[in-house]
Amino acid sequence: MASVPLSSPSQAGLLGPPFPLLPPPFGACLRYRLPRLPTGLSSSVRKGGLLPLPLLVPPRAAGGKDGRAVTKEELEEEEEEFEVTKEGEEVNQETGGGSGATKEAAARGSGRFAADYVSLGVREPVYEVIEVRSNGRMSTKKISRRQLLKSSGLRLRDTRSVDPSLWLMNSMPSLLVREQAILLNLGSLRAIAMYARVLIFNYNSPGGKAFLGLLLSRLNPRNINGGPAMPFQLEVVEAALLSRIQRLEQRLMKIEPHVATLLEVLPNRLTADVLEQLRLSKQALVELGSRAGDLKQMLIDLLDDPHEIRRICIMGRNCTLDRLSDIVECTVPLEKQIAEEEEEEIEMLLENYLQRCESCHGQAERLLNSAREMEDSISVNLSSRRLEVSRVELLLQVGTFCVAIGALIAGIFGMNLKSYLETNAV
Repeated sequence: MASVPLSSPSQAGLLGPPFPLLPPPFGACLRYRLPRLPTGLSSSVRKGGLLPLPLLVPPRAAGGKDGRAVTKEELEEEEEEFEVTKEGEEVNQETGGGSGATKEAAARGSGRFAADYVSLGVREPVYEVIEVRSNGRMSTKKISRRQLLKSSGLRLRDTRSVDPSLWLMNSMPSLLVREQAILLNLGSLRAIAMYARVLIFNYNSPGGKAFLGLLLSRLNPRNINGGPAMPFQLEVVEAALLSRIQRLEQRLMKIEPHVATLLEVLPNRLTADVLEQLRLSKQALVELGSRAGDLKQMLIDLLDDPHEIRRICIMGRNCTLDRLSDIVECTVPLEKQIAEEEEEEIEMLLENYLQRCESCHGQAERLLNSAREMEDSISVNLSSRRLEVSRVELLLQVGTFCVAIGALIAGIFGMNLKSYLETNAV
């Protein structure tokens, strides 16, 4: 019986019966153990004429959602993401109401942030805030970042502008409008205004105290003169702008008479104390002008963007704003009319505070220019005095030179005169 050589794996698979392949141990080298041959095979097969080889099937890797092979670590990460997403959906079902897509995204994002805090071992920041309701009730509470994102529908990057721990990075004034909240950053005042409440972060600061007192007085029913009440978020925005501009005006009124007095005294009294007071006043004017200029630029940018103003008007209403056409669509026609009227009121309100801010900024710039002109005049006066001192010094040098010339002449002619001192006996 002639043996047929093995020319290809397919022929070997056809000639020999498919015997099962024992799986290799985990973590060891791949070694294939030859199975025992049945007794019915011929001796030529036993001697190696025909070698029955099993069909090798490559191990199948676990597949991901996109069809690619994934490792064990990637599978664990996908399971964690699925758990976080499921947690966000449960939170969304419990809260309910409002925009469905926005709340689902906020809950999902807050769940992921919380999972990140737990996995990294980082303590979640907790803010101590004052909550003021639309009815004037005030309460102090502690709220975590996760709860803040869930209740306001904000994202993590939105809270950077009002985070008190980042006051060095976000010192520029800003007014950010989101779907369910307005973020206010006006100097030391940092707050989040929503449809029926406002959260004030650094309420112990001068700006926070001024804003809180002004807002509570505006929410008092006794101060309403029988007219229609403005929406709560507009009351918060107006109180914030008014408190900020009033603080700038008060500071300007405090600096202005002091600078005017220095400008009258300086031409006649050039002392170190008066010059130091002028330097400090000039520094205060530079700071005041910078703050007023930043606030003015913020108001100009807000007035130049009607999309943001319309987003403020539709807050808390069943209205949507088309981003392309920038048209407000409401389920109730009356709400659309009210939103359009509020848009005009907001524009007039912003223009009013813009004029006051420009007036404050212009007055600070005029005082600063006067102080700089006084410094220039002082420099010219000091230069003239230096010239007088240099003139006197030059006259003294000429006189000294003349005396030295006379002494030189006397010395030259006096060399040949006898003094008889050498012959005088002591």
